[in-house]
This record gives sequence, structure tokens and C-alpha cells, in this order.
Amino acid sequence: MSASDRFEQLREQANGTASDASSQAPPVLTVVTIALSLLLVSPLVWLAIHASEMPTHRIVALVTGETAIGVTINTLVLVTAVTGVSILVGVPLAILTVQTDLPFRRFWTVTSALPLVVPSYIGAFAFVSAFGPRGELADLLAPFGVEQIPPIFGLHGTVLVLTLFTYPYVFLTTRASLLSFDGTVVEAARTLNHTRWEAFKRVTFPQIAPGIAAGALLVALYTLSDFGTPAIMQYDVFTRMIFTEQQARNLDSAAVLSILLLVMAMGILGVESRISAGRDGAYVSSGDRRPGTIRLGYWKLPATLFCAAIATLCLALPIGILTQWLLRSESTAPGQFTFGLTPILNSVGLAAAAAAICVVVALPIAYLAARGDSGLSSLPERISYVGYAVPGVVIGLSLIYLALRFVPFLYQSVIVLVFAYVVRFLPQAVGTTESSILQVDPSYIEAARSLGYAPLSAFREVVLPLVAPGIAAGAALVFLTTMKELPATLMLRPTGFETIVTYIWLVRGAAYQGQAAVPALILVGVSGLSMLVILRQERR
Repeated sequence: MSASDRFEQLREQANGTASDASSQAPPVLTVVTIALSLLLVSPLVWLAIHASEMPTHRIVALVTGETAIGVTINTLVLVTAVTGVSILVGVPLAILTVQTDLPFRRFWTVTSALPLVVPSYIGAFAFVSAFGPRGELADLLAPFGVEQIPPIFGLHGTVLVLTLFTYPYVFLTTRASLLSFDGTVVEAARTLNHTRWEAFKRVTFPQIAPGIAAGALLVALYTLSDFGTPAIMQYDVFTRMIFTEQQARNLDSAAVLSILLLVMAMGILGVESRISAGRDGAYVSSGDRRPGTIRLGYWKLPATLFCAAIATLCLALPIGILTQWLLRSESTAPGQFTFGLTPILNSVGLAAAAAAICVVVALPIAYLAARGDSGLSSLPERISYVGYAVPGVVIGLSLIYLALRFVPFLYQSVIVLVFAYVVRFLPQAVGTTESSILQVDPSYIEAARSLGYAPLSAFREVVLPLVAPGIAAGAALVFLTTMKELPATLMLRPTGFETIVTYIWLVRGAAYQGQAAVPALILVGVSGLSMLVILRQERR
């Protein structure tokens, strides 16, 4: 008998039978999940404690110092610029691929989403190699008498790279809103003699604004937390300065900068919450009727060229540079720069451990959030999401404090590194698991309980087989994201312990770019698997 048949039999046997079974979560589950959630945010608590122990005049001097003011302004400018430009790129691409007669729309949909598979720091490597002072473009222009090209480093280069590899967040969320939008409302506006632009401004835009805001939030948080790209582009922001201060053992300064960065992250979340609070009463689509296709006419060629230009910059250029590095790589590189199997095994082992632990921890948290009905039911889930909003460099610094002060024997150990990954990426597993649990009919549990199953047995026999796909998806996302995590890995790894990302960082710093080709291509390939998950979800 199949699992689904067994569940139906349980429900039929329990049908009409008075049952005292309750779908409420057991109190023990609530206590356990809250304890787990508090453990996950403990590094941030200890960071706050460390800062509170500093003399007040020292904190004031650091906060009002030139470094703190400078990186605050730089970070605000960077986050604002990247978020704004990402909207200008992502929203038109979403509209073109959903509502117009753009040629090869499916192809451009895939190419517009694929830049997410390229880690931003690898994209930065590629752009510096192509447009840097001694890059490929400079070599091509030298025979024509061009001795110098505008520098790629600084704010404009950082904005360019981060925008090209984060705009897909806006593209995907806006596209999802457009796909679920009831087009009859637009057609009604058109019958009232509204132009296309007026109909978009008054009808379409208010309905897709939540999707745009959701994508913009992801872009802003990613930009705020990114370490690799600003470091490569030599632009001082919080993440780069925190890492620099930690490496120089200026822990007081690093702690204060980390708290300022946390305040900025919470500010971004607060702005998003205000926007979300204003969405009540918005129109909700009740069907799958989309507006008529917009004919581009003579705009078809410019629109196609726009899509092609974005795909070239985001995909063709970095893949081409990496391939060129591979072909030009020197076999005579020093022994310490030889890429072998060890970094791959280390990366896979760490990612697998983080994924397994995240699945185990996420299951009770997701179940409580989905099935609990007390005021505390959603608290552990919300606490777990704090780690996702906290940059990896801050989590790394917090765990350094925690390990040195309370468990010095764990300092620079794999245990602390895996814990950092769990804190950072647990929400990915919680989200997919909770979504799957919400789709399970509660009557299955009630039927099993009425037939004498203990709560744990009922969960194991009834719920677990049905939510297994969601658990697997969450584990895959955690695995893939962990493989790419850079700052926490650099700060917390044991001495001499190399992963794919630390090896790329090492050879890049030593100017052996050719040696980074193979590991970078491996990372891009692994990241591509996450895009398959996203595209499959869209088809569903």
C-alpha cells in the first residue's frame, strides 16, 4: 500500500469518530524550538555584550571617527545605487519577458535569471581582468594609441558589478507578480481610454510593487552584506573595513563597525516592513487571465539588444574570462597554488554538514510555525531569520569573540565554521520545509492520533514522507549557498584548511589568476543547480 493510500485509509477510519487529538504543537516542541533559536542568535548577543563593556568615550570616539562616518556614507550610497539600478534593469526585463512579443522570450528569461549562478566576487575578478589597468580591454586598445582607460575600481565599478549579479532578484520577483496578475483589470483601464503608460502607472504598477519591493529588499541586503566585491574593487564599506580591522586585531573598532552595520540592516528591514504594512487592501488576482501581449513594433530591436547586452555582461564576459584563464594557466605555478582534490572535498564536506544540521534544526521550527496556534509559535521562525539578514562578516566576528572568550579550544575549528553556516542559512531550510508542511492536510495527523499513534510516531509516519521534497529542496539550497560563502569561511576556517572559495581568494591575491579558473568554474557550475530549483518552482 502506498503512503498516500495509507493516509487516506487513516482519515476514512477516523471519519465520524470523535477525536481528542489536537493539532496544537506540544509544549516541549515550543521550548525546544525557542531554545534552538536563541542559540542561533547567541553570537550577536555576545557581540553586543562585548561592545557594552567598552568605555563610553571609546565607543563615541569610534562611532564619530572618520572611518565610521566614511564607511557609513559609502555603504549607504552603494546600497542605494545598486538597489535603484537593479530596479531599472530588472523591472523592464520582467515586463519584456512576460507581457511583450519579444523574440525568444523563454531564452531571454533564462539568460536574465542565470547571473545569479555567478558569485559576485568571481564576477568582480572577471571585470577587473577585462577592464582593469592591465586588463584585456587595455591590451586590445594599446595598438590604437590608447595608453590608459578609465579605472574600474571604486564606487562606479562596485555598483556595476553588484548590479549585474543581483538584479535577477528584482527580475524574478517582479516576473512572478506579473505572471499572477489578472490582466482583465488592465483591459478594463484600456477600455476607459487610458494609454498603455497610464494603465501601467495606475493599474499594473500598484499590483506589482510588492514584488518589486521584495526583490529590492534582497538586493539591498545582499549589497549590504557583500564582502568580496567591495574588497576587489577597493571600495571601503562596512564589510571590508570590519574584515580589515579584525585582521589587524583591532577588535574594538571591528565590534563597533559590526553593530553599526547591524543597525543599517535592521533599518532596511524596517523600511520593508513599513512598505508591507501599506499593502493591505491591494487587489488579489482571482484568475489566470493575463493582459494582451504588448506589440513592441520598432522597439523590438532595441529591446532585444538590451537583453543581449545584459546577458553579454553578466554571462558571456565572466565565462569567457574564466575560460581564458583556464587556457592561459601556468603549469609552473608554485606548489602552494596547485589546485587539488582537497579543497573540493573540504567544501563539499562543510556544505553537507551545514545542510544536514539545518534540516534537523529547521524541522521543529517549521512545524511549530505551520501548526502551532500560540503567540510563541512564530517566534522561533522570526528569530531564525535574523541570521539571514546579518552579513557573514559580522557572524564571523561574533563567533571569534564567542570562541575566544568561552570555548577557546574551539577557536578556528570546523565546528565553529559549520555553526556559522547554520546561523547564516537556516532560513532557507525553514522556508521550504514550512511551505511543505502547510500543504499537508491536518486531518491526516488527527486520524493517526485517533487510532492510537503517539505524536512523534504520527509525525514520522504521516507528515515526514509528505514533506520530504521540501526538506530536500531546503537542504540543496543550504548546500549550494554554503559552497559560495566567502567572509565567514575566511575568518573562521582552521589554519591551513582550504576550500574552493579560500583557494580562489588566495591565488587572486597572489596574482595567479589562471589557477583560479578551474575552482571558479566549479563554483559557477554548482551554483547553476540552484537556478534549476528556482526555474522548476516557476513552472509549478
